[in-house]
Amino acid sequence: MKKIFIFFLFLITLNANAIEKETTFNQKLFNKAQSEGKIVIISSWIKYCSSCAGQMKILKKAKNDGKLKDINFDNIEYFSFDVTNKNIADLFNVQYQTTLLIFKNNEEVYRSLGETNKNLIYEAIKSSI
Repeated sequence: MKKIFIFFLFLITLNANAIEKETTFNQKLFNKAQSEGKIVIISSWIKYCSSCAGQMKILKKAKNDGKLKDINFDNIEYFSFDVTNKNIADLFNVQYQTTLLIFKNNEEVYRSLGETNKNLIYEAIKSSI
């Protein structure tokens, strides 16, 4: 019985992580943000990926914080996409979930795979501003 309970708890946890994820990437919005001189952050995810959910929570916090100490996150656009969407994945040459991309002045200036450390992600954003 204990094993069944743990299994159901595991499924609920995975399902909760999956609910938080949605594809927000849109080519027109991406191009618009780039033309307006904004920093663009794109993260990839896949259903049931806990590290993806962790990274997305950090990015959501950064977006909601707006300003933290000497970091101004107001001029940033955030997008995410399901890595199984081959059109978007191919556009950015992304092959793995939990890939984090940062663009500035129409160029990719940062890429990481599997990064879920809040301080390192915030540092990457800060260095891109």
